[in-house]
Amino acid sequence: MTPDRRHRVVVLALDGLLPFELGIPQRIFGLARTPERRRLYEVVTCSVRPPGPVRADADFDILVPHGPEALATADTVVVPASYELGPVYDQGVLTEELKAAFALIRPGTRLVAICTGAYVLAAAGRLDGRPATTHWAHAEHFQRLFPQVALDPDVLFVDDGDVLTSAGVAAGIDLCVHLVRRDHGTAVANEVARLTVVPPHRDGGQAQYIERPVPDPQQASTGRARAWALDHLHEPLRLRDMAEREAMSVRTFTRRFREEVGVSPGQWLTRQRVERARHLLESSDLSIDQVARDAGFGTAQSMRQHLQATLGVTPTAYRRTFRDGGAGAGRRLSRFPDLCPQPVDRESAG
Repeated sequence: MTPDRRHRVVVLALDGLLPFELGIPQRIFGLARTPERRRLYEVVTCSVRPPGPVRADADFDILVPHGPEALATADTVVVPASYELGPVYDQGVLTEELKAAFALIRPGTRLVAICTGAYVLAAAGRLDGRPATTHWAHAEHFQRLFPQVALDPDVLFVDDGDVLTSAGVAAGIDLCVHLVRRDHGTAVANEVARLTVVPPHRDGGQAQYIERPVPDPQQASTGRARAWALDHLHEPLRLRDMAEREAMSVRTFTRRFREEVGVSPGQWLTRQRVERARHLLESSDLSIDQVARDAGFGTAQSMRQHLQATLGVTPTAYRRTFRDGGAGAGRRLSRFPDLCPQPVDRESAG
């Protein structure tokens, strides 16, 4: 991408679209700026038909200014959810309009689906043999319709390099913020998140929303322990110490933590430490050893192992990539950036 050319995101608006999800790419990518306040993305919306109205899942239509030819100009194509996918949803095949539209997309264009938009990518054959996700309520149907797709219904989104999919609604925000972070680094993504008043990343996956959308207000929360842990990431943190902050037994705390956050305390702590390390690698001149200590990994070797497992890169490579503006970093990021594989120890969560 040349300095005077912005990354072009083309959003494909289909009949039955959800206005909230249609607006996510415009809002998130539209806020991403350089330190000089230059926009980093250009976002346009197109239809599979000539310019005109597209039916929304609301009491209004959306007037879309571009036809399918805009897809040929895209660096990234985003397919939001629709409730009127017809044969795409019922039979797993594209309509003639969608076939013609997808034929216009250039090879190498990054493809992104939000919620049931994954059905469109799958019907186009773009998810064959690849990991993906969609809204948990459609996961069983999706898997029956597209058994060739490696569906993971538990994550908020899946990053498989040039093809990315998200769970429903708000997970589309998570995915778009993740793409900004992938393209331009943590500082830009954090600013976008602050302006949008959303977290830079959310912990856990869809399971926390399927089984327990809101913790019982009569039960104790683990929020204070998490806040305390974030202030002490540079220290060894034992699971027992976190449990004591909430006056719970280790067993009760671990269960309650997983119910609220969707992952174990150990997985959550690892994620926070990885995020701390990423921030320090991008924004400071601290040595790798000092970053490892400040992020709570103790040693550079431990941090290297965790970043390699989570992001697919070494600390040195990550710093070099994002100090150079972030180009190309996304190809090396983990497919499941919000789920870390480290198990939790009964006595030590760190």
